[in-house]
Amino acid sequence: MEIRKLVKSFGTNTVLHGIDLTVNKGDVVAVLGPSGSGKTTLLRCINFLEKADSGTMIFDGQSYDLGQMRRNQIAEIRQKTAFVFQNYNLFANKTAIDNVTLGLTSARGMEKSKARDIGMEMLEKVGMADRAGYYPIQLSGGQQQRVAIARALAVNPEIIYFDEPTSALDPELIGEVLQVMRQLAREGMTMLVVTHEMNFAQHVSNRVIFMEKGEIVEEGEAGAFFEDPREERTRAFLRSIQER
Repeated sequence: MEIRKLVKSFGTNTVLHGIDLTVNKGDVVAVLGPSGSGKTTLLRCINFLEKADSGTMIFDGQSYDLGQMRRNQIAEIRQKTAFVFQNYNLFANKTAIDNVTLGLTSARGMEKSKARDIGMEMLEKVGMADRAGYYPIQLSGGQQQRVAIARALAVNPEIIYFDEPTSALDPELIGEVLQVMRQLAREGMTMLVVTHEMNFAQHVSNRVIFMEKGEIVEEGEAGAFFEDPREERTRAFLRSIQER
């Protein structure tokens, strides 16, 4: 996937200033930056939860005008992607297995028995098969987020977008979600991850992007990014993280 010159404004406030971004197959790209830097807006624009003002997306060799997307084009791209939200976004009145399979049966017309087989496989993958019949209220935050990841995996996406997947969790629950994501990285899943987890960004992602004020200030290979950042704004951000 390539993004070129993505611009997004809310009223008179421009929050993304011509973003360029490339995600290659198998990449795990961590997107870092202070609050308000445009990280989540970037994810929402490229998954069409927000409408970009302008820009180009190239996905699987097909070019799209982000400012003029048609409904069928959005549906076409969403068949190949999945989104994991900060606050899980599970249906409270549905069990874990029903949350995982709903997109397969309602959006893709898959028969229920096949969808359930896939759903159970994905719940097993994230360590939640024994909670398949539980409702979200019966699950911890970490368990709910693992169900949300299983839901994303069930549609067999080419890329998964993660929007700060651990920020709503208590500290003791963060590790179980990151462990699932580490396993996905080892298996070659392509991921674009907005995160504040520096250890994940440094040791699991292969590329890191640092955003500030709606711009990409610096990007590069994860090791070099943390060991020898080029930009002073990047160095200041990393120092602020270390001092917390």
